[in-house]
Amino acid sequence: MRNWIRQDEADRGERDDRPTTEMIAENRRLRAENKELRRVNEVLRAASAYFAQEIGPTRRLS
Repeated sequence: MRNWIRQDEADRGERDDRPTTEMIAENRRLRAENKELRRVNEVLRAASAYFAQEIGPTRRLS
């Protein structure tokens, strides 16, 4: 119960020692987005390596 009261006080701007509920939700959303972007980045990195290997070394035209 004490935590609920403290959280309500933080949400109303009466406390600075804890994040607001809105900030907590935003942090969760950003963590989930970060996780998804890392996953996508890993897939793209693997695809890039696969296609680079399939193409082989490129020759420079002089």
